[in-house]
Amino acid sequence: MKINENTLLEGNKVVLVPYNAEHVPRYHEWMKSPELQQLTASEPLTLEQEYDMQRSWREDDDKCTFIILDKQRWADSRVDEEQCMVGDVNIFLTDPTDPTLAELEIMIAEPGHRGKGIGKEVTRMMMSYGVAKLGVQKFEAKIGLNNKVSIAMFKKLHFQEVSVCQVFREVTLRATVDESVRATLLEDFAHVEERDYGQTRSGRRGHVSRRGAQKTSSCGAEPPSLS
Repeated sequence: MKINENTLLEGNKVVLVPYNAEHVPRYHEWMKSPELQQLTASEPLTLEQEYDMQRSWREDDDKCTFIILDKQRWADSRVDEEQCMVGDVNIFLTDPTDPTLAELEIMIAEPGHRGKGIGKEVTRMMMSYGVAKLGVQKFEAKIGLNNKVSIAMFKKLHFQEVSVCQVFREVTLRATVDESVRATLLEDFAHVEERDYGQTRSGRRGHVSRRGAQKTSSCGAEPPSLS
Protein backbone atom coordinates (compact mmCIF):
# COMPACT_ATOMS: atom_id res chain seq x y z
CA MET A 1 0.00 0.00 0.00
CA LYS A 2 1.37 3.38 -1.01
CA ILE A 3 0.27 5.12 2.18
CA ASN A 4 2.96 3.41 4.27
CA GLU A 5 5.74 3.11 1.67
CA ASN A 6 7.90 5.61 3.55
CA THR A 7 6.52 5.24 7.09
CA LEU A 8 8.48 4.09 10.13
CA LEU A 9 6.64 3.46 13.41
CA GLU A 10 8.61 3.12 16.64
CA GLY A 11 7.14 1.52 19.74
CA ASN A 12 8.61 0.32 23.03
CA LYS A 13 10.09 -2.97 21.83
CA VAL A 14 9.77 -2.83 18.07
CA VAL A 15 10.21 -0.69 14.99
CA LEU A 16 7.85 -1.21 12.05
CA VAL A 17 9.17 -0.44 8.56
CA PRO A 18 7.79 -0.94 5.02
CA TYR A 19 8.43 -4.33 3.42
CA ASN A 20 11.17 -3.62 0.88
CA ALA A 21 13.07 -5.77 -1.61
CA GLU A 22 16.12 -6.02 0.69
CA HIS A 23 13.95 -7.76 3.29
CA VAL A 24 12.87 -10.51 0.89
CA PRO A 25 15.81 -12.97 1.21
CA ARG A 26 15.40 -13.31 4.98
CA TYR A 27 11.62 -13.45 4.69
CA HIS A 28 12.03 -16.19 2.10
CA GLU A 29 14.23 -18.18 4.49
CA TRP A 30 11.57 -17.85 7.20
CA MET A 31 8.86 -19.21 4.95
CA LYS A 32 10.79 -22.40 4.25
CA SER A 33 9.80 -23.43 7.77
CA PRO A 34 7.01 -26.04 7.80
CA GLU A 35 5.91 -24.64 11.17
CA LEU A 36 5.42 -21.12 9.78
CA GLN A 37 3.76 -22.50 6.66
CA GLN A 38 1.25 -24.30 8.86
CA LEU A 39 0.67 -21.36 11.22
CA THR A 40 0.15 -18.91 8.35
CA ALA A 41 -1.64 -21.33 6.00
CA SER A 42 0.99 -20.52 3.37
CA GLU A 43 2.52 -22.46 0.51
CA PRO A 44 6.29 -22.33 -0.08
CA LEU A 45 7.31 -19.90 -2.82
CA THR A 46 10.43 -19.56 -4.92
CA LEU A 47 12.62 -16.54 -4.25
CA GLU A 48 11.40 -14.96 -7.48
CA GLN A 49 7.78 -15.50 -6.42
CA GLU A 50 8.60 -13.95 -3.03
CA TYR A 51 9.90 -10.81 -4.76
CA ASP A 52 6.69 -10.70 -6.83
CA MET A 53 4.66 -10.99 -3.61
CA GLN A 54 6.64 -8.16 -2.00
CA ARG A 55 5.92 -5.89 -4.99
CA SER A 56 2.24 -6.82 -4.81
CA TRP A 57 2.02 -6.00 -1.10
CA ARG A 58 3.78 -2.70 -1.80
CA GLU A 59 1.56 -1.65 -4.71
CA ASP A 60 -1.91 -3.07 -3.96
CA ASP A 61 -4.39 -0.66 -2.39
CA ASP A 62 -5.91 -3.38 -0.19
CA LYS A 63 -2.70 -4.49 1.58
CA CYS A 64 -0.74 -2.63 4.24
CA THR A 65 2.40 -4.46 5.37
CA PHE A 66 5.17 -3.68 7.84
CA ILE A 67 8.28 -5.66 8.72
CA ILE A 68 8.83 -5.97 12.49
CA LEU A 69 12.32 -5.09 13.70
CA ASP A 70 13.82 -5.69 17.13
CA LYS A 71 14.20 -2.13 18.42
CA GLN A 72 17.19 -2.91 20.63
CA ARG A 73 19.15 -4.48 17.79
CA TRP A 74 18.05 -1.81 15.31
CA ALA A 75 19.34 0.92 17.66
CA ASP A 76 22.85 -0.45 17.06
CA SER A 77 23.76 1.06 13.68
CA ARG A 78 26.44 -1.60 13.18
CA VAL A 79 23.72 -4.26 12.79
CA ASP A 80 22.22 -4.54 9.30
CA GLU A 81 18.49 -3.88 9.20
CA GLU A 82 17.84 -7.33 7.76
CA GLN A 83 19.45 -8.86 10.85
CA CYS A 84 16.97 -6.98 13.05
CA MET A 85 13.93 -8.60 11.40
CA VAL A 86 11.70 -10.71 13.67
CA GLY A 87 8.41 -10.94 11.75
CA ASP A 88 5.75 -9.04 9.84
CA VAL A 89 2.27 -7.59 10.34
CA ASN A 90 -0.44 -6.95 7.75
CA ILE A 91 -3.77 -5.25 7.34
CA PHE A 92 -5.88 -6.55 4.46
CA LEU A 93 -8.96 -4.64 3.30
CA THR A 94 -10.75 -7.80 2.26
CA ASP A 95 -14.27 -6.52 1.50
CA PRO A 96 -14.57 -4.07 -1.44
CA THR A 97 -18.09 -3.19 -0.26
CA ASP A 98 -16.91 -2.31 3.25
CA PRO A 99 -13.57 -0.42 3.40
CA THR A 100 -13.94 -0.08 7.17
CA LEU A 101 -13.41 -3.84 7.66
CA ALA A 102 -9.82 -5.06 7.87
CA GLU A 103 -8.24 -8.45 8.42
CA LEU A 104 -5.25 -8.33 10.75
CA GLU A 105 -2.41 -10.82 10.44
CA ILE A 106 0.79 -11.01 12.47
CA MET A 107 3.75 -13.38 12.35
CA ILE A 108 6.62 -13.51 14.84
CA ALA A 109 8.98 -15.63 12.77
CA GLU A 110 11.99 -15.69 15.09
CA PRO A 111 11.34 -18.23 17.88
CA GLY A 112 13.58 -16.35 20.32
CA HIS A 113 11.28 -13.31 20.11
CA ARG A 114 8.06 -15.15 20.95
CA GLY A 115 6.47 -14.97 24.36
CA LYS A 116 7.95 -11.53 25.08
CA GLY A 117 4.91 -9.36 24.47
CA ILE A 118 6.03 -8.31 20.99
CA GLY A 119 2.94 -9.75 19.29
CA LYS A 120 0.62 -7.85 21.60
CA GLU A 121 2.48 -4.56 21.15
CA VAL A 122 2.60 -4.89 17.36
CA THR A 123 -1.09 -5.80 17.18
CA ARG A 124 -2.08 -2.72 19.17
CA MET A 125 0.24 -0.54 17.08
CA MET A 126 -1.29 -1.85 13.86
CA MET A 127 -4.83 -1.46 15.13
CA SER A 128 -4.04 2.12 16.14
CA TYR A 129 -2.52 2.77 12.71
CA GLY A 130 -5.53 1.24 10.97
CA VAL A 131 -7.96 3.44 12.91
CA ALA A 132 -5.89 6.64 12.61
CA LYS A 133 -4.74 6.33 8.99
CA LEU A 134 -7.08 3.91 7.20
CA GLY A 135 -10.43 4.55 8.86
CA VAL A 136 -10.83 0.96 10.02
CA GLN A 137 -13.86 0.34 12.27
CA LYS A 138 -13.85 -3.47 12.46
CA PHE A 139 -10.91 -5.87 12.71
CA GLU A 140 -10.92 -9.58 11.96
CA ALA A 141 -8.26 -12.19 12.60
CA LYS A 142 -8.35 -15.67 11.04
CA ILE A 143 -6.18 -18.06 13.01
CA GLY A 144 -5.48 -21.77 12.76
CA LEU A 145 -7.25 -23.79 15.43
CA ASN A 146 -3.93 -25.24 16.57
CA ASN A 147 -2.43 -21.78 17.15
CA LYS A 148 -3.65 -21.50 20.73
CA VAL A 149 -1.14 -18.78 21.66
CA SER A 150 -2.35 -16.37 18.97
CA ILE A 151 -6.01 -17.08 19.71
CA ALA A 152 -5.43 -16.32 23.38
CA MET A 153 -3.55 -13.10 22.56
CA PHE A 154 -6.32 -11.75 20.35
CA LYS A 155 -8.95 -12.62 22.93
CA LYS A 156 -6.97 -10.66 25.54
CA LEU A 157 -7.22 -7.72 23.14
CA HIS A 158 -11.04 -8.08 23.27
CA PHE A 159 -11.51 -9.93 19.99
CA GLN A 160 -14.60 -12.14 20.06
CA GLU A 161 -14.96 -15.49 18.32
CA VAL A 162 -17.53 -15.20 15.53
CA SER A 163 -17.08 -18.44 13.56
CA VAL A 164 -15.10 -21.65 13.20
CA CYS A 165 -14.33 -23.26 9.86
CA GLN A 166 -13.54 -26.93 10.27
CA VAL A 167 -12.68 -27.32 6.58
CA PHE A 168 -9.80 -24.83 6.80
CA ARG A 169 -9.25 -25.55 10.51
CA GLU A 170 -9.40 -21.87 11.48
CA VAL A 171 -11.31 -19.58 13.80
CA THR A 172 -12.42 -16.05 12.94
CA LEU A 173 -12.22 -13.44 15.69
CA ARG A 174 -13.60 -9.90 15.44
CA ALA A 175 -13.21 -6.61 17.30
CA THR A 176 -15.53 -3.66 16.68
CA VAL A 177 -14.09 -0.18 17.15
CA ASP A 178 -16.72 1.70 19.14
CA GLU A 179 -16.08 5.19 20.47
CA SER A 180 -14.40 3.92 23.63
CA VAL A 181 -12.07 1.57 21.73
CA ARG A 182 -11.36 4.26 19.14
CA ALA A 183 -10.36 6.76 21.84
CA THR A 184 -8.04 4.19 23.44
CA LEU A 185 -6.40 3.27 20.13
CA LEU A 186 -5.89 6.90 19.13
CA GLU A 187 -4.34 7.54 22.51
CA ASP A 188 -2.05 4.56 21.93
CA PHE A 189 -1.08 5.91 18.52
CA ALA A 190 -0.15 9.26 20.06
CA HIS A 191 2.65 7.42 21.90
CA VAL A 192 3.95 5.76 18.72
CA GLU A 193 6.72 7.75 17.06
CA GLU A 194 6.07 8.11 13.32
CA ARG A 195 9.05 9.05 11.17
CA ASP A 196 10.20 9.28 7.58
CA TYR A 197 11.66 5.85 6.84
CA GLY A 198 14.00 6.96 4.05
CA GLN A 199 15.57 9.74 6.08
CA THR A 200 15.87 7.57 9.18
CA ARG A 201 17.52 4.74 7.26
CA SER A 202 19.93 7.12 5.52
CA GLY A 203 20.84 8.64 8.89
CA ARG A 204 21.41 5.19 10.34
CA ARG A 205 23.70 4.22 7.46
CA GLY A 206 25.47 7.56 7.66
CA HIS A 207 26.16 6.92 11.31
CA VAL A 208 27.88 3.66 10.38
CA SER A 209 29.95 5.42 7.69
CA ARG A 210 31.05 8.15 10.10
CA ARG A 211 32.07 5.56 12.68
CA GLY A 212 34.02 3.69 10.02
CA ALA A 213 35.75 6.86 8.87
CA GLN A 214 36.71 7.76 12.42
CA LYS A 215 38.11 4.29 12.99
CA THR A 216 40.15 4.42 9.76
CA SER A 217 41.47 7.86 10.64
CA SER A 218 42.61 6.84 14.10
CA CYS A 219 44.18 3.63 12.77
CA GLY A 220 46.17 5.64 10.25
CA ALA A 221 47.38 8.26 12.73
CA GLU A 222 50.84 8.30 14.21
CA PRO A 223 51.08 6.77 17.71
CA PRO A 224 51.20 9.32 20.50
CA SER A 225 54.63 10.23 21.85
CA LEU A 226 55.59 8.61 25.13
CA SER A 227 57.92 11.43 26.06
